[in-house]
Amino acid sequence: MPDIDFSRLDRRAFLRATLAATVATAGLPLASSRASTQALAQNTPARIAIAGAGAAGLAVAAQLARRLDRAEITLIDDRITHLYQPGFTLVAAGLWSPDRVQWANERYIPSRVRWVRSQVAEFDPEANRVLAKDGTAVPYDFLIVATGLDLRYDLIEGMEQGLIGPDNRIGSVYAGPDDAFRTWQAMAKFREQGGDALFTRPPGDLKCAGAPLKMTFITDDRLRETGMRSRAQVTYAAHDGTLFSVKPVNEKVKELFAGRDIAVAYSHVLEAVDPGRRIARFRHGAESVEMRYDFLHVVPPMRAAPPVADGPLSWKEGPFAAQGWLEVNRDTLQHRRYPNIFGVGDVNGVPRGKTAASVKWQAPVAVQNLIDTMAGKPPSAVYNGYTSCPMITRIGQAMLVEFDYEGRLIPTLPLIDPLAESWAAWIVEEKALRPVYAAMLRGFG
Repeated sequence: MPDIDFSRLDRRAFLRATLAATVATAGLPLASSRASTQALAQNTPARIAIAGAGAAGLAVAAQLARRLDRAEITLIDDRITHLYQPGFTLVAAGLWSPDRVQWANERYIPSRVRWVRSQVAEFDPEANRVLAKDGTAVPYDFLIVATGLDLRYDLIEGMEQGLIGPDNRIGSVYAGPDDAFRTWQAMAKFREQGGDALFTRPPGDLKCAGAPLKMTFITDDRLRETGMRSRAQVTYAAHDGTLFSVKPVNEKVKELFAGRDIAVAYSHVLEAVDPGRRIARFRHGAESVEMRYDFLHVVPPMRAAPPVADGPLSWKEGPFAAQGWLEVNRDTLQHRRYPNIFGVGDVNGVPRGKTAASVKWQAPVAVQNLIDTMAGKPPSAVYNGYTSCPMITRIGQAMLVEFDYEGRLIPTLPLIDPLAESWAAWIVEEKALRPVYAAMLRGFG
């Protein structure tokens, strides 16, 4: 074995030196294949902390537990119930019950993963530790940040989550399973009486950016089911001059909206709600515009969770700084200033990737690149920005839209035209995604 003075090494350097010594003893070149690196990393001790136990955190925990036999893995989050967020739209459409999108989190935490049941309070990357709100300090050699994002209803004057439901004629598919069901109740009340329906979308990045459009299409279809469409005005308030960030999808949605008499108010940003008067106030350029509603679907502004947004790990300048997103390399998901930190999921400050489907592609990239970094090698895996949006256009039909960082359509199911409404895409959304998602949480896929 090479002569190494371990007393002069910090902990991560110690781990790399241990790996190098093992390689030399085995007679293998250090610049070996990915398989060789993996085999050696399995026997290398490391403390790995995972901040967040949502879809991203659970998927990463399962993959790391499977691939690293001797690693000490700690998951930090206080959530007891896992929420299958892709199913919220189906709850708000009146098709699923809220219990169908709620699972026990402990079902998906590997037995060898230590679970600190507390929220993350602070990241201290200089000391390589995470501080939890219950006072627990978790030291790490490597860190995965998967803290997701916060829904900021409070940034809309007069709006709060408690207003969601039929009494106030307000819906919001993002807030949670019960609020998604109350959104359905508000929509159902509206389709009985008709009137003015408004659908909003805030500026900035948000999870599942297609959800506001889905809710517009679903409401239109539910009105037609009851013969009430002629007694309703449906308006989508776009935050800028487009409906969707991918050009061919934008053109298709414009075509569908025109064919279904759905009006568009471009560059209208919701800034206030008056539930007593049923008035929504929008910022339109330098003007304030008031619009009356009988059903209002609110999509709140979104921000990274405070420990990221207000801490040392967020972008400090550029397009991702305002919302506090995690500063990572968009290709490798490695933090740009702290190479022993990686990000997965909604928290990442990258051009796309705030969907569950993106997590499925991001998790193995982050895990592989963490293992490469553990071995003292440059990251070898690349995330191309893959994002998927099963765009429900009516009950029983959808478009399966998949695209990358550059906005190129990259269908993974070649028999499904991504720009055509189809029953097959609906089946993917309503039947197939849930078991695929559950497999992802267990580290497969």
